[in-house]
Amino acid sequence: MEKIKAVYIHIPFCNSICSYCDFCKVVYNHEWVEPYLKRLEEEIDNSYMGEEIETLYIGGGTPSCLNSSELEHLFQILAKFRKAHDIEFTFECNLNDIEEEKFTFLYNHGVNRLSIGIESFDKEKLEFMKRESDFKDAQKKMALLRKIGFSNINVDLMYAIPNETVKVLKKDLKKFLRLKPEHISTYSLIIEKNTLVGLNKIKPIEEERDFKLYEIICKTLKKKGYIHYEVSNFAKKGFASRHNLTYWDNSEYYGFGVGASGFVEAIRYENTKSLTEYLKGNFVSSKSLMSKVDNMENELILGLRKLEGISLEKFFDKFEENMQNIFPIKPLVKSGDLIYKDGYIYINPKKLYVMNEILLKLI
Repeated sequence: MEKIKAVYIHIPFCNSICSYCDFCKVVYNHEWVEPYLKRLEEEIDNSYMGEEIETLYIGGGTPSCLNSSELEHLFQILAKFRKAHDIEFTFECNLNDIEEEKFTFLYNHGVNRLSIGIESFDKEKLEFMKRESDFKDAQKKMALLRKIGFSNINVDLMYAIPNETVKVLKKDLKKFLRLKPEHISTYSLIIEKNTLVGLNKIKPIEEERDFKLYEIICKTLKKKGYIHYEVSNFAKKGFASRHNLTYWDNSEYYGFGVGASGFVEAIRYENTKSLTEYLKGNFVSSKSLMSKVDNMENELILGLRKLEGISLEKFFDKFEENMQNIFPIKPLVKSGDLIYKDGYIYINPKKLYVMNEILLKLI
């Protein structure tokens, strides 16, 4: 059985709530943070089995909204993990939280990768998202982070906002590239029913326009030396997110905190999304044991998100099954939906946009 090498920790607090966000979050309240961290520590003590951790990801919410004493408490808890010497240690943050003292603390405590939720610099898009981002401010903050010593920075870009034009997206991309991040994650707006956008009955843009915007992103970033390694993710050579590859490789990982999910000893579990329940010590809300068939299907669904696809040899080593005997791969190779090359099966790059339809044919 493979060892667990990855940990995700959820910090649900945010200074303000974005209109589209469906993650588990609450508006920051100092009185809730300490009780939350105490429960987080309890959950980790109950479940972590002492493995050496190769990737640690602190997400949210907005972890960077914690004040210095709260951060100190959090990092005392994180000291419980046995960390590999070359750990990838990611911390999510917002531009307006970036200041020298706080981020020097993070750097000195082993954080070596930042993920900054910028989303856009376009005024109308930001208004729609209920966010703030200023390009000149972003340039200053990036310079500060480089001065502190951070050399692996991801920025998030959101697109396919209602009324978004090609011109607006191209302008956004230009500014994002001027920040010279090592990694760019892109997200097409998904309208979730429990968000402000969903409640306001906003309609998604038509698929053709969404696809056109996606194509522009792919072409522009490729031209600028970014490797398109997963459907929505682009990285300079050597900067692919090792933590996220854990998910796409269908490997096991710990998830701690309200709303987190994990995959441990063939069990996928979801933590409660209720802060009240979590503070009472009721952590896990559902568990399901993955059968061999479930696991093989997940291997396919997740693995085909990667542009390199799935290695037939690795699939066989893991399941002692030939992938082509389990799933109708040959007819999809014949139709051009899938490509078989050098021992890997992957989705035809021209058809990435309809990958869900291809997965439905497979499973």
